[in-house]
Amino acid sequence: MPSVVIVGTQWGDEGKGKVVDLFTEKADAVVRFQGGNNAGHTLVINGIKTVLHLIPSGIFHKRVVCVIGNGVVIDPAVCVEEIELIRSKGLLNKSGKLLISENAHLILPYHKKIDQLREKQKGEGKIGTTGRGIGPAYEDKAARMGIRMTEFVNPEIFKKRLAEVLPERNLYIEKILGGTPFTFDEICKIYLPLAEQLRPFVANASSFVQQAVLKKKNILFEGAQGTSLDLDHGTYPFVTSSNTVAGEAACGSGVGPTAIDEVIGITKAYTTRVGSGPFPTELDGAVGQHLQKKGGEFGATTGRPRRCGWIDLVLLRHAVRVNGMTGYVLTKLDILSGLPELQVCVAYDYKGKRLSEFPTNVEILKECRPVFKKMKGWKEDLQGIRKLK
Repeated sequence: MPSVVIVGTQWGDEGKGKVVDLFTEKADAVVRFQGGNNAGHTLVINGIKTVLHLIPSGIFHKRVVCVIGNGVVIDPAVCVEEIELIRSKGLLNKSGKLLISENAHLILPYHKKIDQLREKQKGEGKIGTTGRGIGPAYEDKAARMGIRMTEFVNPEIFKKRLAEVLPERNLYIEKILGGTPFTFDEICKIYLPLAEQLRPFVANASSFVQQAVLKKKNILFEGAQGTSLDLDHGTYPFVTSSNTVAGEAACGSGVGPTAIDEVIGITKAYTTRVGSGPFPTELDGAVGQHLQKKGGEFGATTGRPRRCGWIDLVLLRHAVRVNGMTGYVLTKLDILSGLPELQVCVAYDYKGKRLSEFPTNVEILKECRPVFKKMKGWKEDLQGIRKLK
């Protein structure tokens, strides 16, 4: 297996975690390259369910090195919690098994407070963020106000950087959002011990990944969320705060694009979405409830019920193009079993005009109606089937 990028082709929740775990059997390293703990990759191994939010799914394979790249924003408390969870299962006791990029940015308490207060203020116009501080952390990164992991694990530098940025963040929380500001000491009291726990894992991840590429190692780049939540190519502003497409695998891990050999898109046999935003194939009736209930469509991170609808080929054509995909993995086909009729969206109707390309304008997308092709369903149980015929 060469260097492979795994991306979601819809609005996330396509089943990337289980596919990553499957591919990891042949991998030497798994690299998470964007997002934060707004991702939730659910794994069931030997009947035991585990949900990971930051650490790559491949951590349960003893021979694999897992990397959290510079494109990820990291909540130190969540990261330490996951490390302890994995250690409780008898793993992660070996040095070098997990690497955290020294250039990855932190999510701190004020980021989460800003995220939550903003959503509260927006009321019905809210985006549907998880409230975990991911967006505000990326904002600080772009504004050159962020604190990186390399600074975090050096106590004196961390305190210096925190003293520089906290007054402005507190002013925004108190005067603009009407919240309670944080004190310098309360953040230091909680976060300096977390830095001690994370220090052994912090390294030059870019150099490690590049050396693995040069040695022809098998590398799996693990994406979070989905293509239509991409900051540039998704249903803006109802998107996440990072680039979720395959191109970010290079930027978010510190290697050049020539290091990537394959891009595999993960697609659910129907479509789901969490949070606000247009959703052309959404189903409100009995079929939507069937998909939600039988598919267990509740967010791994938030527990929120996912909106469900028919598979959307316009959405998928867009994902093929912007990711440069070389292959597909189709998940949850068995959830469609028992439905007498299936529908596949092949185009959109926008005020009488047929669209085959995904609109970039969210106001246009809101007015699009799906053009369906009907197909006969099946009743058979698909479990255990290994041949297409």
